[in-house]
Amino acid sequence: MIAVLVAGICSGCVTAGATAATGGSTAPAAATAPAAATHKPALATWFGPGFYGQETACGQTLTPAVVGVANRTLPCGTLVKFSYKGHTATVPVIDRGPYAHNGAQWDLTIGAASALGMSDTARLKTRVVGSVPNTPTLGLPPGAAEEAAAAASAGGAAAAAA
Repeated sequence: MIAVLVAGICSGCVTAGATAATGGSTAPAAATAPAAATHKPALATWFGPGFYGQETACGQTLTPAVVGVANRTLPCGTLVKFSYKGHTATVPVIDRGPYAHNGAQWDLTIGAASALGMSDTARLKTRVVGSVPNTPTLGLPPGAAEEAAAAASAGGAAAAAA
């Protein structure tokens, strides 16, 4: 249920079985995912308020609404399915990190951590399930993505008028 919630609020995020009608793309089924796409449980941290307003390595502006994850090596837009204590969420890679020196391999936004019920550093099950194009609105809820695009257009029009 949490994965469906995350997919519903996250532009570019999908859950297994999502279709184009949901605004996402279909991720490969677990049975067809390559063995290399499965990772062992890994340590994850979360980040948020101190980084709001800053641009991620993939070009998104971090806000409380962004749902995504940082990883040191996976390409921007890679979709990763996380499982933790009965909760699952599929989120895109939107940044590089983590940079805490505690051995963590993942750094989730507060939105992704909340969807998983994670409030502290934790060990999560992970699996790469696909990818979506990297855009400046990747990880934003659909309404917020449209507002961001409109604001960018309006800002450009206002600058051209000045």
